[in-house]
Amino acid sequence: MKTTPFSLFLRAAALLAALTPALALAHQEAGQATGLIAGLTHPVSGMDHLLAMVAVGLWGAVLGQPAIWVLPVAFPLMMALGGLMGLLGFPLPGVEIGIAASAIVLGTVVLTEQRPPLMLATLITALFASFHGHAHGAELPEGASALMYSLGFVISTGLLHAVGILIGTVHGRQFGRKVVRAAGGGVAIAGLFFMWKALA
Repeated sequence: MKTTPFSLFLRAAALLAALTPALALAHQEAGQATGLIAGLTHPVSGMDHLLAMVAVGLWGAVLGQPAIWVLPVAFPLMMALGGLMGLLGFPLPGVEIGIAASAIVLGTVVLTEQRPPLMLATLITALFASFHGHAHGAELPEGASALMYSLGFVISTGLLHAVGILIGTVHGRQFGRKVVRAAGGGVAIAGLFFMWKALA
């Protein structure tokens, strides 16, 4: 059979059609892997995010049951909602200021051992979570899976809360109480620096 330019074109088109599903799947898997890794690393890539999330766990430990579990659950849930807003491009004014304020406020309440009603503590935590989530969502890497990226930063956030809770478990001892309060003070001081940067 004589090979013509048209028959070569048909063969190339058939080969491309056969490979398209595999190429699409490979691209999807790469995007999912990129999204998950980026999501897992994003909360620990900036000290403002990291310290605020650890402070949530610390405050939960200071407050005790049931706040020790309620706050670390409320934060990722509200952060996911804020992340969705960021992914979809919905504006949220003063994101960097809100993130800096979260470190100041959360660090201060740990330092001063504030014990508001659970509902108020949860609302404060959820409010700040929306700013952190929006910042994460707005920084989705190009080509990454939004779902896997969101899953990654929620998991990472939960682990950071767990670190705060783990540190906070020493709060019941005299020396441990001083350690936890000092950690809160450190977060608040760092928050002042973040606020200075956000306003500069």
